[in-house]
Amino acid sequence: MRRVLVYLSVDLEGVAGIATFDQILRGGSGYPRAQSLMTAEANAAIRGAFAGGATEVVVSDSHGTMDNLPADQLDPRARLVTGGPRPACMAQGLSRDAALAIFVGYHAAAGAPGVLSHTFSANFTQVRVNGEPVSEAEVNALYAADRGVPIGVLTGDDRICEVAREAFPGIRTVETKKAIGWSATDSLHPATACAAIEDAVARATAEASHLSVRPVPEELDLEVDFASALGADFAAMTPGAGRLDAHTLRHRASNVDDLLRAIMAWYYLAALAAQQSAGLALRR
Repeated sequence: MRRVLVYLSVDLEGVAGIATFDQILRGGSGYPRAQSLMTAEANAAIRGAFAGGATEVVVSDSHGTMDNLPADQLDPRARLVTGGPRPACMAQGLSRDAALAIFVGYHAAAGAPGVLSHTFSANFTQVRVNGEPVSEAEVNALYAADRGVPIGVLTGDDRICEVAREAFPGIRTVETKKAIGWSATDSLHPATACAAIEDAVARATAEASHLSVRPVPEELDLEVDFASALGADFAAMTPGAGRLDAHTLRHRASNVDDLLRAIMAWYYLAALAAQQSAGLALRR
């Protein structure tokens, strides 16, 4: 039997029925239910992959602390990449021998309209590659493209689906909801969303050989705007970081792996700065 490996990166903000901070943060009263909704969409994508001819499926838990999917509730045919930190973040586990990658539960970029829109961190107000604002989907797609893997399906709200159709050749999208505001949505019923995801992934997997990959740019010039100057101060200590202004850093990445490592290092340093600021505010 020919080996067909399908890679799934599963986020939470783009899942049907998700709209508020209370649902996406551990400790919120809505978080346990959100975990269930996320798991259901992951399982729908797994079923679709196997129905379309996959012989192996790797699932990357790609939200927040990256340990949201209960392993015992996931389809047992899949392997699970969970926990962090990870050098490749949301794309960890994506290998060159994957037939295609699937992005489930994705959302729009920081500063763009969309439900719970951000790019990797609430402490980043915008992330740019080669001067263009990018979403997590576009950054993770660079990692996939570097390994010759096409993006077959993206699911999420109408805003990120629109971005995906323009960015990724031949992609199928599943619009799980429409953005009304940053934390308000008009959503499909979860069962309806799962059925659509399963069908789209099955079709994309069966036709994976027809998908193409856009080449990775020769230059990868990363710029990140930080919500706080302190966050930029912390991140500016990393090798290769250049300071453009009080809130903005630049890093000229040597390759896609270097790009993601810089984003991840700045992510954690910005979070550390935010924690320090919060602690100081509480002591006043």
